[in-house]
Amino acid sequence: MSDKDETSSAAPKSSNAGGKSLGILALFALIGFGAVYVTLGRHDNAAIPEKASEEVNADAPGTTAARPASGDKMAAFVHKKSPAALPEITFNDADGNTLTLADFKGKTILLNLWATWCAPCREEMPALDRLQKELGGEKFEVVALSLDRKGAEASKKFLDETKATSLKLYVDASAKQGTVLKIVGMPTTILIDKEGQELGRLSGPAEWDSPDAKKLIEAALR
Repeated sequence: MSDKDETSSAAPKSSNAGGKSLGILALFALIGFGAVYVTLGRHDNAAIPEKASEEVNADAPGTTAARPASGDKMAAFVHKKSPAALPEITFNDADGNTLTLADFKGKTILLNLWATWCAPCREEMPALDRLQKELGGEKFEVVALSLDRKGAEASKKFLDETKATSLKLYVDASAKQGTVLKIVGMPTTILIDKEGQELGRLSGPAEWDSPDAKKLIEAALR
């Protein structure tokens, strides 16, 4: 075979290899786009099939799966370098009254954002309830805010099912306040000082009645 023949027969192989490479790159780009959409785009039950929260996988879009165990139960808590202002959010209490974070000024609060379809939220709710029962009062409150589009009735049923008897019902049926607060999944919990400023936040479920969590709260109360 001549040099000319060898060159012409090799050309299609190079072209095919280039086509395959471009196809693989396009696939990875598509996967990357999808990952961003899952992380940032969906955070309420309007975007997923209506299932009981027990049936929803902890890795479902909009939820934050449990973290590996570590010595410090608050190791995942991200502290602010200095207290930071929070955007204004509005939500309703059990009687339908409209509230804002300003209504809690003067009280340190642990703002927990959850939904009925969120399996990790169900996992941590009893601990939040125990924390409220032990430390809740004039100076501190666990504000468990449901971002569930099903509204107050479904949210109240969830609290009853998890035996969260010490937590008050707070609901944002529009689910917009999670976007305002820039959360990327649920549950997300934000520690807010008595001036209404964010001290830090934790994405994912946590043992909020653990000694480490109580130390975090007590430090914020000083």
